[in-house]
Amino acid sequence: MDQIKAGYINLRNYPPLLENTVNTIVLSPLLFIGKFYLPPFHVKLEKSIEIETQDKQTIIKGRIDFLLLNQKFWVTVIESKQVAYSVEAGLDQILAYMLAAPQSQDVVFGMITSGGSFMFIKLLKGYPPRYATSDIFDVRNRGNELYNVLQILKRISQLTFA
Repeated sequence: MDQIKAGYINLRNYPPLLENTVNTIVLSPLLFIGKFYLPPFHVKLEKSIEIETQDKQTIIKGRIDFLLLNQKFWVTVIESKQVAYSVEAGLDQILAYMLAAPQSQDVVFGMITSGGSFMFIKLLKGYPPRYATSDIFDVRNRGNELYNVLQILKRISQLTFA
């Protein structure tokens, strides 16, 4: 975690730090350390989704950056944003993606990251859907909050697959 933080801080000195770079230097190593590339998980990158509103007036199309799956159960939809954007800038987008989870799921968990900041989302599907967000965890805060992020990811996986 400390090396991921150091790499992120180093690369901040060489802008622009774009979405693909965030995925490569922060998100992929974090998921690797958390063993999210091993069974029972598998990853879908750039997964296309399409959501239609109930009145069939609006269709939202997009691509999920990372999707962790276990037998088609969506654990975490991870949307990464450019470092220049706040993680909150991706909230509407990730909620739309989370709504596209299979109908059999009552709860979907998500995470938005800019590489340096992380926010978790819990979506309760239903009519109307409801969601809650976590505090924002930032690698520049005292200590290394990447450890907290990894703990939360692991806890979500335990909750959803217990």
